[in-house]
Amino acid sequence: MTEQNHARRENRWETLRADVLASFVVFLVALPLCMGIAIASGAPPAAGILSGVIGGLVVASLGGSPMQVSGPANSLIVVVAIVNQQFGPEVLAVTVFAAGALQLLAGALRLGQWFRAVSPAVIHGLMTGFAIIIFASQFHVMLDDAPRSTAVENLLAIPVALYDGFFPIDGSPHHWAAAMGMLTVSLLIIWRWLPARVRAVPGSLVAVAAATTLATLLNLPIARVQLPDSLDGMVRLFDPASLTRLAEWPVLEIALTIAFLASIETLLSATAVDQLHQGPRTRYDRELAAQGVGNMCCGLLGAVPLTGVIIRSAANVAAGARTRLSSILHGVWLLAFVSLAPGVLALIPTASLAAVLVVAVVKLINVNAIRHWWANDRLNLIIYMATAGVIVFWGVLIGVAVGIGLSLFKLLYIFSHLTIHQHTENGRTILRLEGAATFIRLPKLAAALEAVPPNSELHVQIDQMTFIDDACLELLKSWHKQHEATGGRLVIDWDSLTAKINTSTNGTRRRTQIAREPSRAACA
Repeated sequence: MTEQNHARRENRWETLRADVLASFVVFLVALPLCMGIAIASGAPPAAGILSGVIGGLVVASLGGSPMQVSGPANSLIVVVAIVNQQFGPEVLAVTVFAAGALQLLAGALRLGQWFRAVSPAVIHGLMTGFAIIIFASQFHVMLDDAPRSTAVENLLAIPVALYDGFFPIDGSPHHWAAAMGMLTVSLLIIWRWLPARVRAVPGSLVAVAAATTLATLLNLPIARVQLPDSLDGMVRLFDPASLTRLAEWPVLEIALTIAFLASIETLLSATAVDQLHQGPRTRYDRELAAQGVGNMCCGLLGAVPLTGVIIRSAANVAAGARTRLSSILHGVWLLAFVSLAPGVLALIPTASLAAVLVVAVVKLINVNAIRHWWANDRLNLIIYMATAGVIVFWGVLIGVAVGIGLSLFKLLYIFSHLTIHQHTENGRTILRLEGAATFIRLPKLAAALEAVPPNSELHVQIDQMTFIDDACLELLKSWHKQHEATGGRLVIDWDSLTAKINTSTNGTRRRTQIAREPSRAACA
């Protein structure tokens, strides 16, 4: 027993050691991202750090995905920025609180799995739309240039901002910000090619530290991170009376959007994290409820909304984390750093943080998925491009609605589309069916069968047919009898057809009916 107790103590110590070390790595990855995402959202950097603290102390303690790390996310930058610009931080706090309450309710109602039932094309289109919007705005911040009011304006203004950054007019300091941004981007790119031991230190931290050191030594006239003078200044409690703003549709719409987007990203991230480790699997409803509690806290304290984030979660697993303690401790280190060393954060150039985001959002575009759709599924590619384009030009909720609508149209198309190829070969008529044989396409199938000459031999090929319903099945059976009566002959793989019916429908009656049909040998 003594040896067993000693082994347990050793195992607990190894687990604790692994979690503590991993938490430092996650803290170093999260620190620049928390501030950069907050700045990109039009919120104070402290609001991003506070969101990371809540993600660690609250969400990680309650969540259903032990290895997942939560905090500010790229995918919510656009929505949060719109709220800050049009309504202000008070309404943002209300919408984040309401979004969290909706997530908590969804988790309690066990709707976690349903949030995952969204077409991958829509999700990737959503991420690409966000990537374009964030890139367009943060490119200007990277040059100490003020972002424009819309994504399209930001994109169109990039050439002018670039020219001003490299060829400053009237002593403008934009070229110094551009230099810090280029330094950060260069280090982030170079870091990927260095040995694994070197890359154990997060590249974003090294790049931001290098830009901060150089900007401080040269005393460059560029924008820096602004933090409150004390920890108390980080917290901005919202007035409960402002909850009445939720009666206004634009405000309620934003709350629904935040809840929907945060839930999707969280649960998809949790699914991806499960593939990275061998520990306990995600309990989706519990994770969704924990995210809801976390966002309610963010709303109450004036932080930006949070989600489960795959970049930080993957870093957590890669760093050797074994339990949820690692994610909890990363929140502790964030809180300690901003409490004990706010002066260090105030030295960081905002251009450097923007450069980190410019590089990070490129990863939101899944090039492999685009290539796959181009080669195999053009409909998904259309859904993807339409979702991304509408988000960039008209907004998030409209883009998601368009993507889901097109996905439903694709589903309807798949279950109603039937292609019939008919030709004559060696005196036999060949009828090849591709797609779904449903009552919607029954007239088309009937016309093809009626075009078959009497007294002929018909071969019906169904290997590319995905579905057949009762109406088309009855048509085949009826036509078969009539064709035999005129001296004709039908060759069809009834066994395969039986399998398609059995996998496409439920009910013993259908299986019994088709079993009574002639076998392939009999028809041949």
